[in-house]
Amino acid sequence: MSRRLVVPVLVALLLLAGCGTPRSGDLGPAPTAPPTSGAPTDSPEPTTTRAAVPTPPPTNRPPRPSAAVSASTRRPDPVSIELWYVRGGHLVPTRRTRPATVATSRLALTELAIGPSPAETATGMTTLLPAGVEVTRIADGVATLRVPSAGDPATRRLREAQVVWTLTQFPTVRHVHLDGAAPVGRADYADLLAPIVVTGPIPGERVAAPLVVTGTATVFEATVSVRVLDAAGRQVAVGFGTASCGSGCRGGYRVVIGWRTAREQKGTVEVYEVSARDGSRINTVAVPVVLARGG
Repeated sequence: MSRRLVVPVLVALLLLAGCGTPRSGDLGPAPTAPPTSGAPTDSPEPTTTRAAVPTPPPTNRPPRPSAAVSASTRRPDPVSIELWYVRGGHLVPTRRTRPATVATSRLALTELAIGPSPAETATGMTTLLPAGVEVTRIADGVATLRVPSAGDPATRRLREAQVVWTLTQFPTVRHVHLDGAAPVGRADYADLLAPIVVTGPIPGERVAAPLVVTGTATVFEATVSVRVLDAAGRQVAVGFGTASCGSGCRGGYRVVIGWRTAREQKGTVEVYEVSARDGSRINTVAVPVVLARGG
């Protein structure tokens, strides 16, 4: 065969080889995942067949609210307010827990006028404030209101002291403007406090051991004593603590005390001063409580 014939034959064989069956294996179908770039494509999206999902049986239970709905409809936390009543010519504190409100001064005066609970009344607490007394203005830390002036001077002063000590528990009120007189604060009525004031527990409260007893006192050598009595009047615990200020000045105290009782029962927490003269209990404040079982 001449050289001129060999070249065309080789070209033809090469062309035939390019059109033949590929030697690689089957690569399978093209990937069905969409392009990661998000760019448009001319290829249609693949069609997939999903297994049938059984329909759940009907239920009578209401659907559970979503977290967002629960958070928006949650009730606000209640508010605890301090009330100052009168007993034996002295100011006496107690507490109330009520639904949250922005009008805390109105709430406090309303509760003050309502008066003590049965448990508080049993200890001699009373109120001198009539219903209808309201704050008319609070500005620059001063609350303005009018308090009835009925009664003798001592009664009027105790009534004013109830209002002043109750309202000044709030951070927006530092002084109280009464009946056009100069603004007054707690210090103006500090002499109406008993030697020992108990702010916790309050009468009728259910308490568990260890119990934290708190308040203020002006007692000999700043020593405040506490004892717990069971329903039969037996002493089940005794302890003492030191106020932050000694004789001749008032300081805060905090005494932790525990007890052992076989059952829940009524009891009494007594806070008192030990007489420097004869060692007897003086200036005693008795708080009736419910003692949880302790041991």
